[in-house]
Amino acid sequence: MYGQGKRVVGYFFQVPTKSIPFAFWSMAVDRVFTRNFPGVHFSKLLGTGTGKTFTPSDAELTRWGMIVVIDSDSIDAFDRSAVIARWRKRTKNEFRVIMKPISSHGLWAKTNPFDFAEPQSNPESRIVAITRARIKWNKNLVFWRSVPPVVTDLHASPGLISAIGIGEAPIGLQGTFSLWESAGALRTFAYKGAAHQRAIADTQRIGWYSEELFSRFEVLEQRGSLNHSSSN
Repeated sequence: MYGQGKRVVGYFFQVPTKSIPFAFWSMAVDRVFTRNFPGVHFSKLLGTGTGKTFTPSDAELTRWGMIVVIDSDSIDAFDRSAVIARWRKRTKNEFRVIMKPISSHGLWAKTNPFDFAEPQSNPESRIVAITRARIKWNKNLVFWRSVPPVVTDLHASPGLISAIGIGEAPIGLQGTFSLWESAGALRTFAYKGAAHQRAIADTQRIGWYSEELFSRFEVLEQRGSLNHSSSN
């Protein structure tokens, strides 16, 4: 069903306010479990942001997620695992997406976890883009000042379904997770958006990052909605 070899699975859980303490506790204790689950090659537990500013003030404490690289034949077992069951018991909305990488450049925690990219097999498939960066501490303020025009362009882009901020920490380890109707829509934003092009030029000129990653994925299966208020 998911093909052979490795796949990338993303989960995002929307929880009620009363479950925020559970979410913080899970972020602390679930790391070892997910990392050591049979078939898992890479895992990150993530906080999220609303996607409006991609700064620390953007934090959304009622939505949490994880990204795992896992053997295809282990996906169903992971989906039935105790960790996922605990989240599912408390969630108001669950989004799960199974993907294969079609391009990946850069590093995440000193490795490229998506280095098994293969060509897109279905031109009609939705596309996920994951960006992740380790921002140099002395560049945080100038980075945050430069973000708003890019966010405006992003949310106005034709073909964007949803975009949220993701991060392993409130400051310095930040990224985006966006879902697109097509590869063409993502390319239009990435290569034709004026604000995004300026941000790329500033990245080269200022040197915001000590580590960065940009990856694109073909969506193989989607369950639920990334934006729980949306019908998508």
